[in-house]
Amino acid sequence: MHATEHFLLPASLSKRSRALPLEAKSLDDGVFEGYASLFNREDLGHDVIAPGAFRESLLNRGAARIKMLFQHDPAEPIGVWDEIREDARGLYVRGRLMTAVSKAREVLALMRAGALDGLSIGFKTVKARRDAASGVRRLEKVDLWEISVVTFPMLPGARVQSVKARPFAASAPTEREFERWLTRDAGLTRMEARAVLRSGFHGLKALRDAGRTFTGDAALASRFREAARLLST
Repeated sequence: MHATEHFLLPASLSKRSRALPLEAKSLDDGVFEGYASLFNREDLGHDVIAPGAFRESLLNRGAARIKMLFQHDPAEPIGVWDEIREDARGLYVRGRLMTAVSKAREVLALMRAGALDGLSIGFKTVKARRDAASGVRRLEKVDLWEISVVTFPMLPGARVQSVKARPFAASAPTEREFERWLTRDAGLTRMEARAVLRSGFHGLKALRDAGRTFTGDAALASRFREAARLLST
């Protein structure tokens, strides 16, 4: 991979991508989430992604302008990314397979069966340095073009842990179960979850207004839309 390399290449050139297994949490209605890259982990191509490598690209493009492809094939768009962000672990993604598209339906069926579980990023290298002793290349800035669902990942780890049904469909959760869901699956901190249990959305917003959380209004709304989607029957 060189600074002049370009993406949106055929699957036969997928060695220019960086892939790892998909960690899916939900496949209801074609929605899934996981990590498209993990920081400070060497892949089989001897590349390591540094924290912050995607920051500028995400600011410039946002999730809406990063394509979801199948096997890096530009002729096979299969869905859209609703959220792409860096966290302490890596590049977190949440997307939707467009089930009106036949290939997306096939991908969804394979994901649900556990037969397809890889994610791979398509990018152009902007800034990198190579360790002369180990030969490992550290990617410090990349221009992210697309994220593909793939068959064979390059980076071991983060396997599919579960394909969940809609939560609490059988019975109403206990307070403890709902708090656990808010922190584990809805992405809230424990303090935020307890504010929700006390006073709902207004409690969470009050916590933000008091300066005890860094969540903005748009992120709050997004979290609650996702919570409502998952909890609906």
